[in-house]
Amino acid sequence: MRGSQFAPVAIALTGCLLILPEARAGGALGGGFIEFLATGKSGDGQSPLRSAPLPGQAMPPIPLVQRAFAAPQPREPDVGAAVSPHRAIDPKFMRQEVDFHGPQPAGSVIVDTPNRFLYYVLEGGRAMRYGIGVGRPGFEWAGVKTVTRKAEWPEWTPPSEMLLRRPELPKHMAGGPENPLGARAMYLGSTLYRLHGTNEPWTIGQNVSSGCIRLMNEDVMDLYDRVKVGTKVTVI
Repeated sequence: MRGSQFAPVAIALTGCLLILPEARAGGALGGGFIEFLATGKSGDGQSPLRSAPLPGQAMPPIPLVQRAFAAPQPREPDVGAAVSPHRAIDPKFMRQEVDFHGPQPAGSVIVDTPNRFLYYVLEGGRAMRYGIGVGRPGFEWAGVKTVTRKAEWPEWTPPSEMLLRRPELPKHMAGGPENPLGARAMYLGSTLYRLHGTNEPWTIGQNVSSGCIRLMNEDVMDLYDRVKVGTKVTVI
């Protein structure tokens, strides 16, 4: 405007054009949010996005902008890995009889965790090999256990540690096709670990569990008929 002491200043704001008056030399824009948009400071030289300290606080709170874009806090991984149900199972994880030259006698079970195979030792230097799913990072383990119990279509009661991680899980689930333990389970010593089936066959060959060893249902049924209570299970 002719004779005006102000000249317009254009500022882009969220896709719109905001026209602000430009202060005369040495002047201010009245402070607050408008002056912050134009200059980066309010009338007192501070960002209006920073609140004043609360009584008793040594430092002011985190600015809203910084708070909005703060990195999310890490959370514990879910029980089970996110493996696509459309994933094809590698043929090497299909049940097959293979040569075996280990020191374990016939009737023993060996769990090869790194390679995700389970061997049931047969006579004459042979073994039945099954593809398995094993514990995900942080849930791996090794040792020698004994099968202390067997169950067909086992019920499932998640342990308290798992319920703390996943409070949405049921406290108990009857046996059946929807049960995550699958068609059969063989319990290892006094631990919470089992050799069991799964209703997620696409996870075989993966590091997916909370420490249990899972097999496809047809494989765990075959193994169940071979294994007896008292069978030694070596997990490596």
